[in-house]
Amino acid sequence: MMINISLTGGNGFVGKNLISYLKERALHTNLISREQLGDANIELYKDCDVLVHLAGKAHDLKKSANSEEYFKVNFELTKNIYDSFLRSKAKKFIFISSVKASADSVEGILYEDNNPNPQTDYGKSKLLAEEYIKRQELPVGKSYYILRPCMIHGPGNKGNLNLLYTFVKKGIPYPLAAFQNKRSFLSIENLCFVIKELIVRDDIPSDVYHVADDEPLSTNEVVTILADSLNFKPRLWPISKKVISFFAKVGDRLTLPLNTERLHKLTESYIISNTKLKKHLGKELPLNSREGLRITAQHFKH
Repeated sequence: MMINISLTGGNGFVGKNLISYLKERALHTNLISREQLGDANIELYKDCDVLVHLAGKAHDLKKSANSEEYFKVNFELTKNIYDSFLRSKAKKFIFISSVKASADSVEGILYEDNNPNPQTDYGKSKLLAEEYIKRQELPVGKSYYILRPCMIHGPGNKGNLNLLYTFVKKGIPYPLAAFQNKRSFLSIENLCFVIKELIVRDDIPSDVYHVADDEPLSTNEVVTILADSLNFKPRLWPISKKVISFFAKVGDRLTLPLNTERLHKLTESYIISNTKLKKHLGKELPLNSREGLRITAQHFKH
């Protein structure tokens, strides 16, 4: 049976990978452009079975974005698109939110039933969109899926992993090896697999789902995987935590690149659970955490 898929945000990192992933599996997408979205035209979804909403204002690490922009794009636009979906004949709405809609920092493991407490405009705007979707009455025969991915990586990725790879490639030692933090990662291949399953199956209930690879990795393990991809020996310097913390405090006073806030961000743990999603999928994810990172590292080389 032919499934008509409409997709917003197709020119982004996730969108490009998802379109080619679905195409390889004989699932073709109709790309909704930014200009079309601006028209709020319900005809866009007339012949659509599944609407995948990827378009959004990404988390700005440089903190230069206007807060209004986050709410306009991540909340208002999502609200308008979801309202159109409810009025249309489309059956499924897949919204790509973020774990940042739940928490900016995590003690222990983050589950879906955690009481959300986002601290940034990015997280707050994503949470508003989630809550709006959940509040609306869902007509019979329709479903919604709110996906909260953690840090996504893969071919074409331009995030912090790329920066770390550049350091490893230059032979710069990683000086924070004494900190044993662990983070959840998400391979783009695994995210595309999850979205594909939601598109083709009708046995998964409407809900909020965390999306992550199975095993969290320490930054030391990530540096080792990146070094292995270059056939380098990983250079891990376990400098005393006290010494590093002292220099970070000096950085606070002298406004240096390393300060206590940045040190915390570099060394904190952020582990999320994918148990709920996997229970409903009833399948294993295609890639384990290490395989996914190895694939990403190979693409950095080209």
